[in-house]
Amino acid sequence: MRISHQFPPTHHTAIRLDKFAKDVEAATDRAVDVQIFGAGQLYKPQQNHAAVASGEIEAAAIVSLQWGGTIPEMAVTVIPYLISSPEAQKSFIGSEASEILDRKMAQRGVQNIGWIVDTNDLIFTSSKGLMIKPEDFQGVKIRGLTPLFDKGLEALGATPVQLPGSEVYQSLQTGVIDAGITGVSAAFSRKFYEVQDYGTASPIFIAFDNLVVNPKWWGDLPQDIRTAIQTSADSAVESSIITREGVNPDDVTALTGAGMEVHVLSGEEISVLRDIMQPAVKKAFLAETGQDGEKLLSMISPR
Repeated sequence: MRISHQFPPTHHTAIRLDKFAKDVEAATDRAVDVQIFGAGQLYKPQQNHAAVASGEIEAAAIVSLQWGGTIPEMAVTVIPYLISSPEAQKSFIGSEASEILDRKMAQRGVQNIGWIVDTNDLIFTSSKGLMIKPEDFQGVKIRGLTPLFDKGLEALGATPVQLPGSEVYQSLQTGVIDAGITGVSAAFSRKFYEVQDYGTASPIFIAFDNLVVNPKWWGDLPQDIRTAIQTSADSAVESSIITREGVNPDDVTALTGAGMEVHVLSGEEISVLRDIMQPAVKKAFLAETGQDGEKLLSMISPR
């Protein structure tokens, strides 16, 4: 079982997949040899789907944000402030909504066996000041995230700029863009604090790492082997669920210790941004997904 993924060795999903490999080998008495190829050493992130679907490799971990135009319904998880709390994460995994998306992935030639939680928070970084209120976003050139999520940034008055991750640091340093957006822990590992003095953090949406396998390979496995692999994947998913409310204080401490001024949005401040961003992103989501999108939203949206 060869698994391709894009994460560096210290990334929490990379560590979790290493444990998954050990669990599978132990549960199958080494009948399954799990080989992990991380950091994009076998395939680039956007190549993993095709590699698994074609059978070039048995499995891959694919960040849910990367399904993009292939499965537009997957973008339901990036609607601002819709799925971010621990309760929402637990409710989504194994739900009818997640099963609908599993079927969408199956239609594209891969079988999903795990919704591994990647992150549920983001930080807006800037060299000019904290970005707390809608007016703080007006006219700001900010690194975009996905075309759908960027509709929310545009609704705040910002101008999203598409940049590959490798160019963001330099673009922030040279002023090509005014602000960045990334996970709170990633802001530290990417050393944004060296070129950005301010950060505004919030749990805003959920990103998953989908553990997908080639359907033919999966179907040809003996039932006991499939069960052992699935049980190990379920354990990886369970351990990934973020149980704390809000932003991880350790991540904030790391940034403030490096000299960045960080503000964690209050519930009231979140409500103001949510009421502007969420409708814009929902509208764009429904325009792309139609009835399937409406069905997913009706299942996920709080009642």
